[in-house]
Amino acid sequence: MDKITEKLTVFFEEPFWVGLFERISDGQLSVCKVTFGAEPKDYDVLEVIIRRYHRLVFSPSVAVIEKASTVNPKRKQKIARKQTLQTGVGTKSQQALKLQREEMKTERRQISREEREAEKQRKFELKQQKRKEKHRGR
Repeated sequence: MDKITEKLTVFFEEPFWVGLFERISDGQLSVCKVTFGAEPKDYDVLEVIIRRYHRLVFSPSVAVIEKASTVNPKRKQKIARKQTLQTGVGTKSQQALKLQREEMKTERRQISREEREAEKQRKFELKQQKRKEKHRGR
């Protein structure tokens, strides 16, 4: 049976509040970053989870080792309290976000290159057509 772990971390990253969705499935970590703007209320976060979660674009998967162990409930509570006080994100999450940014960057470059070449080809064809129209009478 596949085990999927999802985690949402909301933190302040100058000048906006940011939510970081982390999804671990089959030892693969993928991340999505959501910018809230002003400090989000609970209902704002819940709205993102319920209504917009299926439209989120997650980063490519990064291999991660998941620790599986049973934890005392009081210890779990202590860990949760400590995590709420922490700022920043885990390094694996940062790597996944960086990988996603790089992929989007290469995709944008490819699209802009194709548009530039298409425009160049259009201008060339227009120039050829004008040359033919000039020599039509002779």
